[in-house]
Amino acid sequence: MAMQPTPGAVETPVDEPAQKVREAFDRGWAVIVWNDPVNLMSYVVFVFMKVLGFTKERATSHMLEVHHRGKSCVAVETREKAELYHQQIQARGLLVTIQPVTREGE
Repeated sequence: MAMQPTPGAVETPVDEPAQKVREAFDRGWAVIVWNDPVNLMSYVVFVFMKVLGFTKERATSHMLEVHHRGKSCVAVETREKAELYHQQIQARGLLVTIQPVTREGE
């Protein structure tokens, strides 16, 4: 005969899914583009302008940061929007990741 768990023995927060949803929308998610040896600098500028709506000057600035420092945080958005940018940038052949922005004291 299988033992049944005692009611209340395992405490799981009821609002855990709601909290995860809240965090996904409240918390900033960084969209980071990484340097790669494949794409031309002019193409990276084009992608930033097309996907992120950057001006040519801003796109060039981020492209140079990617080129010289190896990466650039091109946006901090809600998780949903960051994932959309991730998909759009990745579909155009650039190396991109998203990660939660950590706040001081966390």
